[in-house]
Amino acid sequence: MHFFAGTSHPALGTSLAKQLGMHPGKIQLKKFSCGESYVRFMESVRGQDVYLLQAPGIDPHDALFELFLMCQAAKLSFASRVHIILPYFPYARQDRVSEPREPVSAKLMASLLEEAGADHVITMNLHSDQIQGFFSVPVDVLDTRPIFAEYFGKKLKRPVVISPDIGGSKQAKKFADALGADLAIMHKTRSAHHKAEIVDVVGEVKGRDCILFDDMIDTAGTLISAKDALLRRGANKDVYAAATHALFSGPAIERLKKAKFKEVVVTDSIPHAFHYAWLKVLPIAPLLAQVIEHIESKQSVTDIYKKK
Repeated sequence: MHFFAGTSHPALGTSLAKQLGMHPGKIQLKKFSCGESYVRFMESVRGQDVYLLQAPGIDPHDALFELFLMCQAAKLSFASRVHIILPYFPYARQDRVSEPREPVSAKLMASLLEEAGADHVITMNLHSDQIQGFFSVPVDVLDTRPIFAEYFGKKLKRPVVISPDIGGSKQAKKFADALGADLAIMHKTRSAHHKAEIVDVVGEVKGRDCILFDDMIDTAGTLISAKDALLRRGANKDVYAAATHALFSGPAIERLKKAKFKEVVVTDSIPHAFHYAWLKVLPIAPLLAQVIEHIESKQSVTDIYKKK
């Protein structure tokens, strides 16, 4: 197998290569003065399995186009199979037509990856399960639940896991079961993009340690509203937040500073350079390496979770 990392998240590429016990493959990635991207593999991949890592963050378009070119270059170089490692799947929230004359952007993303030559996609905690059905190639959707369960299991005794909305309740329930914790679900309404209001909480939170669990933190508006709703209902003041993807766009960091969560726990699926006492970043490279090793040895990826 050959492993190559794009330019979007060098730290994750280095970490994953180390976990795999190998050096990243040699690849030339640059931009011309006109802004066009250029890709060239500097070693043969003929007849080999090729793994391409790209981890876009905010403003993902350059990273995505670079990934499409890497993928096509691998196919045109006679790679046997091209595996895309895309920890955060951009446009995942645009998975349906919710207003007239909108695109289904998540489906277009799937089509572009396939057209570029992807034979297999590895991603993490999709915003909605239906996105997997947009692909006609195999997709492994990795669950970061074991990573968070291991961390919080050593920190808290019998917390309450809170799903900020009904859509995330399924994943929150699995996380609560892994922790041996209770579950509460919030009812959220949106008046506009990035504007959320919590109108009800179903479940007992009074006097309890709470973990707000979601797939991503974007502008942090939902988290702030959720924390306020928990405190109004008598939850312990030390509220935790946990999410796989830390987008932290717009006013997110300032909001989180003012909100004074006990801890905000995320993974390094998205590159960022923030360092705060209240921010804990958990590594995903060990999980990704396990998955790749299982794929290469033709073992079940699901067995990884059964061992947790």
